[in-house]
Amino acid sequence: MATRSLPPQPLVDTQGHALAGWWRYFYDLHNVPLWRGHVHYATQAASLPAMVLVPVDQNQRVLYRLSWSQRVIRAATTSSALTTTVTWTDGAVTQTESGALMNGNTTATQQSGSILLWVDKNTTPTLSTTYASVGATAMQYDLTVTVEQLI
Repeated sequence: MATRSLPPQPLVDTQGHALAGWWRYFYDLHNVPLWRGHVHYATQAASLPAMVLVPVDQNQRVLYRLSWSQRVIRAATTSSALTTTVTWTDGAVTQTESGALMNGNTTATQQSGSILLWVDKNTTPTLSTTYASVGATAMQYDLTVTVEQLI
């Protein structure tokens, strides 16, 4: 059975509250993914610069599962486009994964995805979006990102 070491940072629940010490043993014993971060950006109408998603782990290489969901909540007058990009370092090499171009320009346009990332120690994954909108009414979107530590 694989062993796993817990990060030095305190474990938190989905609301950011610290978990009691015995939960650390439960998570380790049952190999439950550690929830590491969650962000929600509502009614965005611009590109998002690269944002750090989790604290840097200075002790070990880490396997994360990063999941995202994005949806157009207001269509642009003419057209719009949105791409989400995840960047991380694995084996001292920068890795990049971009979602498909989201250009349906209706409020039914949505995209979600999940990716596994081996992240070198002393580095952290980032996520950014590239946005374009044409017309008097600008496209707006919601973006939700969750990060779990698997190993």
